[in-house]
Amino acid sequence: MVEILNSLKSHQVGEQEVNIWFKAAHVDKFPLNGGSCVKYKDMQIAVFNFDSGKEWYACQNLCPHKMQMILSRGITGSQGDEPKIACPFHKRTFSLKSGLCLNAEEESISTYPVKIENDHVYIGFSQ
Repeated sequence: MVEILNSLKSHQVGEQEVNIWFKAAHVDKFPLNGGSCVKYKDMQIAVFNFDSGKEWYACQNLCPHKMQMILSRGITGSQGDEPKIACPFHKRTFSLKSGLCLNAEEESISTYPVKIENDHVYIGFSQ
């Protein structure tokens, strides 16, 4: 329940706000052009590995449309230069940079910075 309430208050954590870099897993644990879910405290975080451009993104795993923990299993892609994730159930599409819903009047999602060090994925949090 705490995760759901926290996710309703979406925000984008910028690298300048990060005071905790959480070591999520080795890069091999994340599929190319797909997502995986990791747990940090009481939150589920979806992590995406975009092979084109070697870009990594993280966001809340909760889809705000039907309140389901599903975004890590969503469909990745891009809209112009904007990397996005589409909920596999509801097809709501969210920017992995800004968290904004790209195809509906929907709540935004929280996004988090990602860095790779020594072949490990780190997710940045401000709390």
